[in-house]
Amino acid sequence: MVSSEYVDKIGLILKSKDQPLKQRFRALFTLKNIGGCQAIDHIVGTLCDKSALLKHELAYCLGQMKNPYAIPALECLLKDISQEVVVRHEAAEALGAIGDSSCIEALSNYRYDSISELSETCELAIYRLTYLAKGGEEPTNVYNTVDPVPPSKETNMDALKNIYLDNNKSIMDRYQAMFALRDLNSSESIGILTKGLSCGSTLFRHEVAFVLGQLQSPLSIPSLINVVENKLENDIVRHESIEALGSIGTPACMEIIKKFINDPHDLVRESCEVALDMYDYENSLEFQYANGLELVA
Repeated sequence: MVSSEYVDKIGLILKSKDQPLKQRFRALFTLKNIGGCQAIDHIVGTLCDKSALLKHELAYCLGQMKNPYAIPALECLLKDISQEVVVRHEAAEALGAIGDSSCIEALSNYRYDSISELSETCELAIYRLTYLAKGGEEPTNVYNTVDPVPPSKETNMDALKNIYLDNNKSIMDRYQAMFALRDLNSSESIGILTKGLSCGSTLFRHEVAFVLGQLQSPLSIPSLINVVENKLENDIVRHESIEALGSIGTPACMEIIKKFINDPHDLVRESCEVALDMYDYENSLEFQYANGLELVA
């Protein structure tokens, strides 16, 4: 049991603009792991930060914590048109992750928004909430994350590939195929997944990069590097590809991340800072990444 005093100390690290972003991220994930309303209050209290990357990660963690206490703050974030698209998207996804059907109303307001990343996220979140409300089983995975939608029940690799790479299929069908391919976790399924980095919507491509980061397979490195080096690609996709490379954590990954550490785009540059810290963690003897308790001990 972590004391209230320690939670507050970690919260101060998260909120401090004087702290390096990498330390603030570690504090954030420590609060996520601790859980509870006090931790959520500190996370919500940081949503006023200027960093879109940090705000997006704050929203992600609030969703993964699955505590309805965070719903009002996430709904406010979703409605705030002054927020960056990546932040509003993550708020919508987090509302779906929490699993409370009361969120459907707020999500429905943006189901047909002109911003595709937002409308598609709301479509997926509404599907997940409706699925759960009808008694659907909450799926689990080895990554201990809440997926936007449950994986497809299809197990045939060719069938999954055809759905996944078909731009005419719905975003929901393609996401379900994506998570099924991830769960197969073979060289063939990873090869299929990498092809998704060059097809589909911005939201779809960004989720492909996230999934490849979960898998941590060196087989995906060349494809992820191509995304990062493509300056015409949406920053949301580039940022997720950078973090995936940081998670995979090979010297080749470190080289490409360092190359873009001074990128003019904030989302890309800050992702490189966080990814290098993740690389250091993956190649260290540290017990865990979320080491905020050590920082305040």
